[in-house]
Amino acid sequence: MAERKEKLFSDFSPVSTEQWIEKATADLKGADFEKKLVWRTNEGFSVKPFYRKEDLEGLKTTDALPGEFPYLRGTRKNNVWMVRQDIAVDDAKEANRKALDILMKGVDSIGFSVKAKDLSGEYIETLLDGIMAESVELNFSTCQGHTVELARLLVAYFQKKGCNLEALRGSVNYDPMNKMLKKGKDLSAFAATAKELVETLRPLPGYKCICVNALTLNNAGAYIYQELGYALAWGNEYLAQLADAGIPVDEAARRIKFNFGVGSNYFMEIAKFRAARMLWADIVKQYQPACDCSCKMAAHAETSSYNLTLFDSYVNLLRTQTEAMSAALAGVDSITVAPFDKVYEAPNEFSERLARNQQLLLKEESHFDKVVDPSAGSYYIENLTVSIAREAWKVFLAVEDEGGFLSAVQAGKVQAVVNESGKKRHEAVSKRKEVLLGTNQYPNFNERAEGKQPLAHACCCGGGHKEHACEKPIATLNFDRAASEFEALRLQTEASGKRPKVFMLTVGNLAMRQARAQFSCNFFACAGYEVIDNLGFPSVEEGVDAALKAGADIVVLCSSDDEYAEYAVPAFRALAGRALFVVAGAPQCMDDLKAAGIEHFIHVRVNVLETLKEFNVKLGIK
Repeated sequence: MAERKEKLFSDFSPVSTEQWIEKATADLKGADFEKKLVWRTNEGFSVKPFYRKEDLEGLKTTDALPGEFPYLRGTRKNNVWMVRQDIAVDDAKEANRKALDILMKGVDSIGFSVKAKDLSGEYIETLLDGIMAESVELNFSTCQGHTVELARLLVAYFQKKGCNLEALRGSVNYDPMNKMLKKGKDLSAFAATAKELVETLRPLPGYKCICVNALTLNNAGAYIYQELGYALAWGNEYLAQLADAGIPVDEAARRIKFNFGVGSNYFMEIAKFRAARMLWADIVKQYQPACDCSCKMAAHAETSSYNLTLFDSYVNLLRTQTEAMSAALAGVDSITVAPFDKVYEAPNEFSERLARNQQLLLKEESHFDKVVDPSAGSYYIENLTVSIAREAWKVFLAVEDEGGFLSAVQAGKVQAVVNESGKKRHEAVSKRKEVLLGTNQYPNFNERAEGKQPLAHACCCGGGHKEHACEKPIATLNFDRAASEFEALRLQTEASGKRPKVFMLTVGNLAMRQARAQFSCNFFACAGYEVIDNLGFPSVEEGVDAALKAGADIVVLCSSDDEYAEYAVPAFRALAGRALFVVAGAPQCMDDLKAAGIEHFIHVRVNVLETLKEFNVKLGIK
């Protein structure tokens, strides 16, 4: 086989990296290679257009093996992850019925969110009745002040049932710093409770109880390196405080669980999880644990809510599918796929079934669970792993130098950085630099909300206000989704009872008028306007007559840059203020057209959101 391989490649002369760059530069016809082909990421590093074997030289990541320190390639020698579905418990008996049902449909990990006021031994027995606890991972969350009580009830229940306590797997979600980030309440005095919780769960060695919910950062719009860097500092804060409280480091580390978000940046997210395991192992190693196995990161992944949309909501299935693929290929322990409709309603049986089946397709039909770390050796992903690890480590060190994660949260520094990233991403969405298919690009022209409204964030003080509307002692994160402003604009248009008509006055050069008409249709449909495309008119006067006959509120002239000097002013004058006039493009004659009274131009450099808001105002839509 080796001889055949050598013979095959001997037929081709080797090509150096310099030769590839020379060829690419020649094909660019004078354009700058760096500006055209090198991707400047939001993560603080650049990505080249291609990678070669030489790019692996010196990378220690290629020396790692699955199931071995530093666990970059996974904490197991297989890739069998758990399919998780979460249940918000309003009634214990009904939640139990639902749990038993979904356990027969491919789920092997369940998350119960229970109300503190309902907690009792009888409640736990009702909730878990008939569930074989040794065969399924059980995860629980409740009010942070009642987590120890919940842990005691679970231990008592499992002991009473005679379960094999060594075989039980699950978690109790205690994460006071997450509540500080989300609710602004100061819960900094958590060390004693964390220690008591770990001690309470000692009969259940397979249960995690100190959680790092980095998903919160993801859903607030944090960049990948920020989510990872802060998550590491977050986990280190808990580890240090448990150690200072007298919990042995091996025990403390084994009780920590990371709940990450996973976004749609496919290869970057794969690299993130690989880097996360490696860096966490290095952090725990500094505490000198008795066993390297204590350095394993327990990682759960949940698809992001930040990029989910209300309009064209079935596109959410595409987003969450690629996100689940990233997490699965990266070797996480369990995955939750968010139902596509969670933005605007409580998920129903249909959307939950689709969410489950998204993972089951990856397992049963795509066989993602059959290969451990298929990214290993990839020139591209190995370099992404190292680059993300480097940038995340800078964040981690900066937090540690300033006193640790708790201090940073109390001072509002983490919140400020993440909220600023979220703001930048919103700006990128408004300019289409970050694309949300179906929202700011290629919207469904004829879709109506039909009463759908985005679900409001729960408020710490009740009353249904948004979280960041309350006064709090500590700054909080902003959880406005990337699509929220476009959705508000489109809902505003619908609520007005008037759907503006936008008429494409296509004239002149065939290729350019069609391209600009398509651009303009997508542009105005983002606000819910009715768009009327046309095959073309022999003159601008005929186009204007057709637009007025159609009852157009906006007329968009679509032609080539050269022809705008000829067509724009006559079209503008023929329209005579009977509708808003827009030129699609940024022609060289723009100043002359403005001097003639033409105000509106749309092109790839304008802020789509702000421009559409201005049109709503001009059209009297409030």
